[in-house]
Amino acid sequence: QVQLVESGGGLVQAGGSLRLSCAGSKRTFSGYGMGWFRQAPGKEREFVAALSWSGGSTSYADSVKGRFTISGDNAQNTVYLQMNSLKPEDTAVYYCAAKVYSGSYYYPSPYEYWGQGTQVTVSS
Repeated sequence: QVQLVESGGGLVQAGGSLRLSCAGSKRTFSGYGMGWFRQAPGKEREFVAALSWSGGSTSYADSVKGRFTISGDNAQNTVYLQMNSLKPEDTAVYYCAAKVYSGSYYYPSPYEYWGQGTQVTVSS
């Protein structure tokens, strides 16, 4: 049963931009908030950004701070990740996830629902 669907990935040159979208059901958007994670080949899945529905606060990994922006609307059941000034090291499969349980936004365990992922490739 598909809960979240990402789109917007692709191939872009270094310095370029992409906007990822994630759409889901009302159920998946009724938790604590949403997060974006990414996984490069041979590496662990890592936190990228998060958005809390309570107050709209955002969090970012140091590696993307100042370049990526997370936004969303839980009334529209959609969250976005605007990625600017992309670097080759941003190349990965990007996943959106719905945080249903209490706990840190920075780790995968409190997230219950995950999308299938969208590939982002940044060429040098």
